[in-house]
Amino acid sequence: MQELTFETILRLPQMELKKMLKAELKSRGYPVTDKPGYLYAEGAIPVLLVAHMDTVHRQPVEQICYSEDRAVAMSPQGIGGDDRCGVYALTAVYEQSQVKPWLLFTCDEEIGCVGAEAFCSRHEAGKTPKGLDELKLLVEIDRKGRNDAVYYDCDNPEFEAYITSKGFETQCGSLSDISYVAPELGVAAVNLSSGYYNAHTQHEYINRKHLNATVKKVLEIVADAAQPDFPKYEYIERKFYRRGGGLGGWGGYRYWDDWDYRGLGSAKAPAEEDDFDEGEVDMDSIPEDIRDEYFALLDFYSPEELESVRAEMGDAGISMLCQSEFGDDYYGMFGDYREEVVPQ
Repeated sequence: MQELTFETILRLPQMELKKMLKAELKSRGYPVTDKPGYLYAEGAIPVLLVAHMDTVHRQPVEQICYSEDRAVAMSPQGIGGDDRCGVYALTAVYEQSQVKPWLLFTCDEEIGCVGAEAFCSRHEAGKTPKGLDELKLLVEIDRKGRNDAVYYDCDNPEFEAYITSKGFETQCGSLSDISYVAPELGVAAVNLSSGYYNAHTQHEYINRKHLNATVKKVLEIVADAAQPDFPKYEYIERKFYRRGGGLGGWGGYRYWDDWDYRGLGSAKAPAEEDDFDEGEVDMDSIPEDIRDEYFALLDFYSPEELESVRAEMGDAGISMLCQSEFGDDYYGMFGDYREEVVPQ
């Protein structure tokens, strides 16, 4: 059987990767369930780690190029770190952890979290193990960069403080698999950086030092959760309503119930207007006709990067960047009210 190495994980098409993960986990004697859209391995401690097996790239990785110190990897076909870095991280944590966490590998996250929704449907129907109802936290490894932590619609301050204590910084995000899985299981969840950059482009690259740093921190989280006095962090839904439009959870921006403030991700409504952090995004400053696109792009770019695009190309640059990122999915997400953007 082919060895499940870092490069193997990068090269395999989604369904072949799924088969290999199943075989690898079963060969080690762990209970594995393979269903359409997802694969999970049962663990011995109440932590669920999540990653998705698909990438946006249509051509499998053939060539892998490394920096001189082999710390950075790229591919002419698109390296697919989003989210093969997460898949690798889950296998690394599973292998290195003395007590095993639960693992969930999903299919087709990039086209609407298809596998995550399938998993949630089976859980809702009572067709998943009872152990999933005893989980204390969820950790997804599917975020760009080095130290990001994204909570989406989960607003549990104690959980956020715990994750921050591991060296992560709260950032904005739009949607990922835990956006479905966390509320379904009723458990707090976070999406952590996995060391990839320039997602969804041919220029995507992986910094393996940053990836391995996240693996080390997640090992610490798993070890903490194995302690009998470790608390269960419940899923607390953020108070907002979402404007219609877009693709499921992608569309719209968020309003605080009791403040005339529009925030993203884990930004908090301030007690006073002067309490705004400079890193927060005030959506009132974003023109309404690009607001949904801007929001979706925050999963891949920082506000500073997006503002740089606007400064150089105007608001049309946001729409052009969104078309570039989402490709054929763009018109399904925004095409109901957006004409094709043509550079002026």
